[in-house]
Amino acid sequence: MLTINNRDKIEWHEGMNVRDVLVAMKYDYPLITVTVNGELVTEEKYSTFNIPDNANVIVFHLAHGG
Repeated sequence: MLTINNRDKIEWHEGMNVRDVLVAMKYDYPLITVTVNGELVTEEKYSTFNIPDNANVIVFHLAHGG
């Protein structure tokens, strides 16, 4: 089981990566920052950074404007 943003829970599976979490949560905003157990994961690693079971994943939707 993974905890997303300290509130949502999703089932974990072997080999699960950051991209899998974003798809499962339907997060498709273009400016996203992700940490897994406090470790920043860069966008180029979303498909290769495997998430361990029971991890805490934080997804920040960055906003900009004027």
